Amino acid sequence: MIKFLDLKKINEPYETAFQQKLKSVLESGWYILGKEVQEFETNFANYCGAKHCIGVGNGLDALVLIFKGYIQLGKLQKGDEVIVPANTYIASILAILHADLVPVLVEPKLETYNIDPELISEKISSRTKAILAVHLYGQLAEMDEINKIALQNNLLVIEDAAQSHGARLNYELRIENYELKKLGYSSNAVAYSFYPGKNLGCLGDGGAVVTNDSDLAKVVSAMRNYGSEAKYRNDYIGLNSRLDELQAGFLNLKLPNLDSDNERRRIIAKRYLSEIKNDKIILPTLSLRGTKQSDHVSHLFVVRIEKRDELQSYLLKNGIETMIHYPVPPHQQKALSNWNDLSFPITEKIHQEVLSLPISPVLTDDEVSYIVAILNKY
Repeated sequence: MIKFLDLKKINEPYETAFQQKLKSVLESGWYILGKEVQEFETNFANYCGAKHCIGVGNGLDALVLIFKGYIQLGKLQKGDEVIVPANTYIASILAILHADLVPVLVEPKLETYNIDPELISEKISSRTKAILAVHLYGQLAEMDEINKIALQNNLLVIEDAAQSHGARLNYELRIENYELKKLGYSSNAVAYSFYPGKNLGCLGDGGAVVTNDSDLAKVVSAMRNYGSEAKYRNDYIGLNSRLDELQAGFLNLKLPNLDSDNERRRIIAKRYLSEIKNDKIILPTLSLRGTKQSDHVSHLFVVRIEKRDELQSYLLKNGIETMIHYPVPPHQQKALSNWNDLSFPITEKIHQEVLSLPISPVLTDDEVSYIVAILNKY
């Protein structure tokens, strides 16, 4: 059986180093906000080309802390509207709600699955104060267009990069030349998740806020720790959301291999794009390395097909696991019942048709060849 994602195999090369790191952290006697977290925050900030990284408990908390941080700084107020893609994992929307802000959903492009910038302006009102750009499946949203709209309307831009560690973008705004810059160079803040299945994943939950905004970094750093800048002194109504020492230590070991892991994912994605020849299967439109706009890190390789359940069963019978990201759109979830009557046809079509094929740094060439052959016989 070809697993959809073999986490044991992904982490196997690190096993000895993980055990040494566990021993080191155990013997240090310091398990929360110690030198491993400090080292990872420095390493990841440098990797992203940003001034600040603040390790937090998970990706959802990273987004919540950014929004709550900007409320503390007076740049957002409770009840302000935030533009967000309708086609996203529900965490993007939950973060806005947890911060007492109002999500305003915008349809995606069918070809890229990401928010359609041409539809953003018509949703902007006097209450709109921010855009949450989500880089779904590892493909960057159209940040040039999103940043232009934000500048024209004096909006904050926050990025949900839970699925796009290491993605890069050639920005044409705020820098004169087209320099290759890692995600987050021109937005206000970026939220990352280090959930085990991510391109950079730990062995539990973890997340980070990356930003060049020193004021935001100071507030988020306090708010992740009960709103405290000094022990038993609380300046904000904060959270308990701290990246722990052990997970930070594991991430320090894996971060140096992120770029090579992403490159392996791109190679597999290119093979899928060029070798899958089946008119019933709609391949994604990806911007891979070398294009002007973006640099897909292929967190997921997501195809569309009308008879999805039939294809998924066929692949399983042939020893290939797949997943659906995601079967129910946020506006049709029971938790958001006040939105259940809304209509987002493109989003709904995507959720009805998408199927994620296996893709990871440990997927072998032979396994890719087998998956392609089985798909082409379907």
